Amino acid sequence: MSMKNMGVLVAVILIVVMMVIPIPTFMLDILLILNLSMAIMILLITMNMKEALDFSIFPSVVLLTTLFRLALSVSTTRSILSHADGGKVIEAFGSFVIGGNAVVGFIVFLILVIIQFIVITKGSERVAEVAARFTLDAMPGKQMSIDADLNTGMINDQEARARRKKVEQEADFYGSMDGASKFVKGDAIASIIILIINITAGFAIGMTTHGMALTEAVSTFTLLSVGDGLVSQIPALLISTATGIVVTRAASEGSLGDDLTNQMFSYPHLLYIVAGVIALFGLFTPIGIFLTWGIAGLLAFAGYQIQKKQTIGESVDENNQAEQELEEVRKPENVFHLLREDPIEFEFGIGLIMLADVNQGGDLLDRVVAIRRQIAMELGLVVPVIRIRDNIQLQHNEYVIKIKGNPVAGGEIMLDHFLMLNPVDEEHGIGGVETTEPTFGLPALWITEGQKEEAELFGYTVIDPSSVISTHLSETIKKYAHEVLGREETSHLINHLKETHPSLVEELIPNVLSLGDIQKVLQKLLKENVSIRSLSVIFEALAEYAAYTKNTDILTEYVRQSLSRQLTSQHVENGIIHAIQVGAGIEKKLAESIQRSEQGDILAIDPESANQLIHSFTQSIQEMAEMGVRPVILSSSGIRMYVRQLLERAFSDIPILSYNELEPNVEVKSVGVVKV
Repeated sequence: MSMKNMGVLVAVILIVVMMVIPIPTFMLDILLILNLSMAIMILLITMNMKEALDFSIFPSVVLLTTLFRLALSVSTTRSILSHADGGKVIEAFGSFVIGGNAVVGFIVFLILVIIQFIVITKGSERVAEVAARFTLDAMPGKQMSIDADLNTGMINDQEARARRKKVEQEADFYGSMDGASKFVKGDAIASIIILIINITAGFAIGMTTHGMALTEAVSTFTLLSVGDGLVSQIPALLISTATGIVVTRAASEGSLGDDLTNQMFSYPHLLYIVAGVIALFGLFTPIGIFLTWGIAGLLAFAGYQIQKKQTIGESVDENNQAEQELEEVRKPENVFHLLREDPIEFEFGIGLIMLADVNQGGDLLDRVVAIRRQIAMELGLVVPVIRIRDNIQLQHNEYVIKIKGNPVAGGEIMLDHFLMLNPVDEEHGIGGVETTEPTFGLPALWITEGQKEEAELFGYTVIDPSSVISTHLSETIKKYAHEVLGREETSHLINHLKETHPSLVEELIPNVLSLGDIQKVLQKLLKENVSIRSLSVIFEALAEYAAYTKNTDILTEYVRQSLSRQLTSQHVENGIIHAIQVGAGIEKKLAESIQRSEQGDILAIDPESANQLIHSFTQSIQEMAEMGVRPVILSSSGIRMYVRQLLERAFSDIPILSYNELEPNVEVKSVGVVKV
């Protein structure tokens, strides 16, 4: 434990001990002065802090200082009642400050209590309660705003984390302030009760124990009690004021002094009006012109000086801004930002702006956040920030999806319509604008809102424009996930894994495999729609087999086999996998066509044979689709990746599995065998 922590613990224990053990009067004087010093210091800190979190420990400070004041009150009460002596500080407040008049002192004390309890403490308590409530209610909106800024590229991941942490800290702070204000309120009530006890008990003890006359007892104990009350009440008043300042500060970027001078005197022409009103008071009231015109002159002069400085400052700012803009243009590096490309971009015509505008009811930004979370759950890929922007070069209702600056998908949307998936072989009598569903290429109709209910009654799928776009964007990102995963994204995934599996990562990287090798393996998995969320399993497999080969194609096959449970569950239906099996003749032909090279194994098959094989696979896949069964191609483990190379362009979406990638308990039902 550090000395600072030990010192705080000892101080708190001593405060509690003060309530039990008598303290000499000279020590009471020191502690009372220390109490007043701390109160002044806390008040100055609250006036100079820029935002509430700059003094986030304030609620705890309020509790400790309140406890300290109560402990002092107990000690001073004991000293006053036992020895009719409260020390020099209390004596000074009882005689010098209030002039030795007990009645005046009592009235001053009551006024201070009323100011603190009724005005400052009550107001601070209410403001703290409302601030805590509104801060908690605003948390979801602030979190969504941060996510929106992150998705649009206005902030990066580090800034987003910092802003989220600040939102949480603000909620915790204002919640604590709501409770801390109750301590201040209780302290004010306790001060009144302690004063009454000191005076009434002092009369009795003074006459019975100290042998004082009634007048002497009244004079002595009233002055001491009122002096004690003032000594404790003035620091309490300072702490209450500091509490009010903290909870009433909002939307501030500077200290209280800066804010007062900048905001109160930011309208100099208003000072002229105030000066005129004060001058009229001197003419039409008995106050006289000597006092009022002097103050009016000072106000008018201050307004003139402030207005003059503002005019000079505005001209200087305009000149500085012009010079900075000119300097930026002259810099040779000012074109480098033009070379930057975003991993994923979503551009739309001006007619679709309302989909991204929250003020117009658009929810595209929220949907993008949901897409990133969905892909992280399904594929284990942390999708980079998706840049969303309008593009006047596009058609009015057109949108384009870009991957690393290149368009890969797009479509057109009719905002005031709904998309109805329209089987061409069914008669429904619903009129609309014929189109093609952009994600899967299905025939569809754009129908009006009035036709939506009729289409749903017929059992057709009806999709709103935002869902059409979000589905297309989601499926496009999944399709090109292997291109999205760069070395930087791979590094982030590895760093995340290292937090929970440091030994596994250190064993594999960089001594066994490089970052680029890991990236290639993950890309190959994503390219075949295999989730990389089980990154620890993938790394375990790589660590086991990388000692035998550095070929990323072969390592990918070993990784797939280690993910057999995942792959099986991905394609099994009711415990059965319906598969098209690759015949032995085709496997033999592919094995004979493999050529070894420094870049890896290449399937070198002549075009005619390749077309024949693809035609055979096409027939089997069509037959399987007509049966209403999802096509899966099954081959031996040694030839699987070459079957993928053969069918990659023609059937990129058809899963190709090997027997070693299936769990033993799954039933494989063959629906056909592809032969030469």
